[in-house]
Amino acid sequence: MTYAPLLATSAALGLFVLAGGAYGVLYAVSAARLSSSLERVSYACYAVQLLLVLVVCLGSPLDWPWKLFIAASGIAYGFIPPATWRLLETLHHSRAR
Repeated sequence: MTYAPLLATSAALGLFVLAGGAYGVLYAVSAARLSSSLERVSYACYAVQLLLVLVVCLGSPLDWPWKLFIAASGIAYGFIPPATWRLLETLHHSRAR
């Protein structure tokens, strides 16, 4: 792998993590404030993350196991914020009783 594809892949993976973090934070804030507009923005961040998965999987010189891992991670990211929020609500409501 030469420097240019290595740097491009590294940048895309850095943005992948950033988009995932933005999705999680914005999803939590939207759920806490009951804001549908923030929820839409959080889903837009997740869409950007999935586009970055495509960019990495189709355009990087990584070997297929790494591409498979990145694709699976991208899919898993979609389930984590809603599941975490449900868990936190369940824990909060069970302690309030």
